[in-house]
Amino acid sequence: MQFFVIKKRYLLCLLVLILCACILSFNIYGTPISAVYLGSNIRLVPIYNVDTTEKKVAITFDSAYGADKTKSIVDMVKQYGINATFFLVGFWVEDYPDMVQYIYDNGLEIGTHSNTHPDMTTLSVEDMRLELATSIKLIENIIGQDKVKLFRAPYGAYNNNLLNVASNDFNLKTIQWNIDTLDWKGISGVEICNRVMNKLCEGSIILCHNNSDHILDALPLVIESVLNAGYKIVSVGEVIMQDNYYIDNLGIQRQKI
Repeated sequence: MQFFVIKKRYLLCLLVLILCACILSFNIYGTPISAVYLGSNIRLVPIYNVDTTEKKVAITFDSAYGADKTKSIVDMVKQYGINATFFLVGFWVEDYPDMVQYIYDNGLEIGTHSNTHPDMTTLSVEDMRLELATSIKLIENIIGQDKVKLFRAPYGAYNNNLLNVASNDFNLKTIQWNIDTLDWKGISGVEICNRVMNKLCEGSIILCHNNSDHILDALPLVIESVLNAGYKIVSVGEVIMQDNYYIDNLGIQRQKI
C-alpha cells in the first residue's frame, strides 16, 4: 500500500510539471509566457511580412551604391501605376540629392537604411542613435520634416538595442523582408522573378536593390507576374499595420485580438 501511495504522488507531481511546461510554452502576442513570468530576455524582432487576407505586397529598394538605374526604376513603378519603398543610406543621399527629390516627387515612400551602412549590431547605443539621426536629417532636409517612418538595418543585422533605439528614440518601424531576390548576386531577371513568385504570399515584403546588375530586366517581369497573380503592389507603409499589432517570433506582424 505504501508503494502505491508514493507512486501516485510521483505521477501527480509529474503531471503538474508537464502541465506547467505546456503553459509556459504558450505565446501571448508572440512572446512566450515563460519570458514574462520567469524574467528571461525577450528577443525583439522586426517586421518580415504581414498576416493579412488582402492580396497586397510591397516591393522595396535598398540604395547604398550607385544611382544610374534609379530614375528608370521610379519611372517604371509609375508607369505600372503601383507604389514602392526606397531605403536610403545617408552617404547615398549626400551623393544623389536630386534623385532623392525625384523619388519623393513621384510619390514613392522613403525610409532610412542608416548613415554609413555599418553592421549596427557592433555599435554602441549612442552610435546607433547617431547613425539614425544623421541619416534622417539628411533625408528630411530634402523631402521635409517628419517624413521618415521606416528603417531597414544594413545587412539585415539587428539586436534588441537597435530595435529599441529605432522604435523608442525615433518612432521608426524596422522592416526586414520575407522574399530576398538575391539581385545583388548578379542573377538574371528571370531568376529574380522566379524567386519572388515561388515565395509570394499576402503581406510579402520583397527585397531589391536600386543598382543591381539585372534589376531593370527583372522589374517588369516581377511586376507583371505579381499583378497577374491578383496582387496589388503597394508601399511598405500601405501593407503594414500602424497600430494595435504584435510581431511574432517569426517576424510576422499580426493584428491583436
